[in-house]
Amino acid sequence: MCLVRGNAVRPSEVFNTYWRFAAERQRVFFKKFKQEPAPWTSDAILSKYKFTNAYRAADRVSQYLIRNVIYRGEQCAEEVFFRVILFRTFNRISTWRLLEETFGRISYKDYSFEHYDEVLSEAQDTGKRIYSAAYIMPSGNKSFGYSRKHRNHLKLLEKMLAEHVPSRMGESKSMSEAFCLLRSYPTIGDFLAYQYVTDINYSELTDFSEMEFVAAGPGAKSGIEKCFRSLGGLSYAGVIRLVAERQEEEFKRRNLEFPDLWGRPLQLIDCQNLFCEVDKYARLAHPEIKGRVGRKRIKQKYLPSAEPVKYWFPPKWDLNKIIQGDQTAI
Repeated sequence: MCLVRGNAVRPSEVFNTYWRFAAERQRVFFKKFKQEPAPWTSDAILSKYKFTNAYRAADRVSQYLIRNVIYRGEQCAEEVFFRVILFRTFNRISTWRLLEETFGRISYKDYSFEHYDEVLSEAQDTGKRIYSAAYIMPSGNKSFGYSRKHRNHLKLLEKMLAEHVPSRMGESKSMSEAFCLLRSYPTIGDFLAYQYVTDINYSELTDFSEMEFVAAGPGAKSGIEKCFRSLGGLSYAGVIRLVAERQEEEFKRRNLEFPDLWGRPLQLIDCQNLFCEVDKYARLAHPEIKGRVGRKRIKQKYLPSAEPVKYWFPPKWDLNKIIQGDQTAI
């Protein structure tokens, strides 16, 4: 079976796994949403190891960002941008809560490099982790000269605000243009620029379609290489777009029921993330198929959280009334 768009791309057996994984992971999401007791799946790999949701915006950290960071506080461009980039730089809820406990409501107008550095340095000195392991964050030492990574990242944020990036983001005519703006700054490569522009787009600062632009990260590229024997001349981004556009047909072909996000189909960012997750999943499900890195293990095991997520999405998606109705019905 070949997917065709100009040139033929040739799927491997992992491509079938891609769709099965997406459907099963989304079923697990809804079982947990409905507060059904575990186990939520008979899939031994999904049960044991940690995987992100099929929809990026439904992940715990993204949900915290949307509800508690973006839409809590002043909504002017400068303040929203400051909060989003500060939060995602560390990408760790406990770090954000530490800053809130120290400074109260986080805002750029009250920001001080010295005060933030003092709190973050003290946390590190007492053995606390301030960065998530989800993203590999370049140190920024060559650009800003500090030995401690967080100091360089604070200076990067200061530089972007001093150069009016929030208003320039708001004036961008496309997600690609906004991505390129972020990409032009030190330490921000393709992967981080795409993650940041997606996060900012959850706010009212920009209003791009998530089907407009995609940039494949290293994990997604590895997953794509496992899913296809040949890309038929397509770029990684082209493959992600093709998959997103054909999702309904691909689920149907495999007799898979995919419970979408209250009527919202998978977007480019979601399909990109799913390739990354399938890259991990295939290490155990298809150990004979090697990716770019050749990793054989999945590091993070699944640990249930004692703090349930109350799902709330960007208001412009028009999902929250539907979700509140479903939550009330539980």
